[in-house]
Amino acid sequence: MKNTKMMVFGFISAAAISVALSTTLLAKSSTAAPAETSIEASRLQSLAKFTKVLGIVEQYNVDNLTIDQLIDKSLQGMLSNLDAHSSYLDKQSYDNLKTQTDGEFGGLGITVGMRDNALTVISPIEGTPADRAGIKAGDIILKINDQATLNMTIDDAVSLMRGKPKTPIDLTIVRKGAGEPLKFHIIRDIITVESVYTRTIGGNILYIRVTSFDKKVASDVKAAIKKHAKTSKGIVLDLRNNPGGLLDQAVELTDLFVSEGVIVSQKGRNKADDLSYSATKSATITDLPLVVLVNEGSASASEIVSGAIQDLKRGVIVGEKTFGKGSVQVVMPITESEAVKLTVARYYLPSGRTIQAVGVTPDIEVASGEIKSHDKSFNLKEADLKKHLESELEKESGMLDVTEANATNKTVITPEQLTKDIQLKESVDIIKALIIVKGK
Repeated sequence: MKNTKMMVFGFISAAAISVALSTTLLAKSSTAAPAETSIEASRLQSLAKFTKVLGIVEQYNVDNLTIDQLIDKSLQGMLSNLDAHSSYLDKQSYDNLKTQTDGEFGGLGITVGMRDNALTVISPIEGTPADRAGIKAGDIILKINDQATLNMTIDDAVSLMRGKPKTPIDLTIVRKGAGEPLKFHIIRDIITVESVYTRTIGGNILYIRVTSFDKKVASDVKAAIKKHAKTSKGIVLDLRNNPGGLLDQAVELTDLFVSEGVIVSQKGRNKADDLSYSATKSATITDLPLVVLVNEGSASASEIVSGAIQDLKRGVIVGEKTFGKGSVQVVMPITESEAVKLTVARYYLPSGRTIQAVGVTPDIEVASGEIKSHDKSFNLKEADLKKHLESELEKESGMLDVTEANATNKTVITPEQLTKDIQLKESVDIIKALIIVKGK
């Protein structure tokens, strides 16, 4: 039967395929068991129906398409109708995928997915052209240049957005709350991302930002925790606008904080795709109070980490509901230059709940924004007045403005900076409370 199916895509004549299928069916029916015969008959009848339609389109369609073009379109339609992440990769798409995995490329720095059949920004990557232009998580891409994205696959959209560095592209965006579509003119650039960076808050809180899950994330976070072990009393792990990445890095990162229990499992149609990943006590390096920040741009690996920490009661999740991308894709080559990307399994959190299309709901939901406050620069107490005036005289004498210096210091997050990020401010307040409770 395997050889028969391979032959189906090698014949040009649809009539010849139908004859071959009928002959094969007659030959098998004389030797196979009744149940097997019924299954084979159904499969062959379905294939015969496909080849009949293929022959009709080949003969009567207004555009003179070759059989190879029709087969490619058929494969594209079949894969894209399975789910939002499965796709047929022709030579160009397959080359693009390998370029993205193996080397540098020119692009915008956004991760996209399908939400309600609309091409949606999962998250912009920090420091990239899209981030600098103001693209936000949740934006719906209506047009890429002048081409509408309606019925466009993710791979086609990515192919259009990727290009040579320093070349322009226009995106038309629909954004919640905006009265009309927004147009962004963006210049492509080489996408290089700092996946992990750290800051300190208040001298005893370690802030760790993870922008994507590349192959060094777990080791970089581990090094940061060890570096600040003597001074840190709590940790804020920021996974906002993190679109995901490597599964093993999500597991290893979670394992740094969790000493036992299942971190994530995946289940597919085939038992070979059923896997479970558990925490190991030897890999755990800290039991400090932990807060994890997420938003609607947190997806895939970010949801595995935050969901596992939530289910295992290891930390507090703060922010907004995550994107809901909890499926496993594998790329299977079918020729040297073509492949299929197929969803083979779904992720499940320790409690057994799924991430797919559901996401992770924070323990404490906080919308993004700034903290509104009145300017209290001159609302001074008597004891502060002399000190304040002396500092003003020092500025006039050309001495360093300490506040300004702190604002440009890339190793700390100042109170002033916290007021511009209410989600982070809330996280810091929670960590302070957890530190106090643990101290008792």
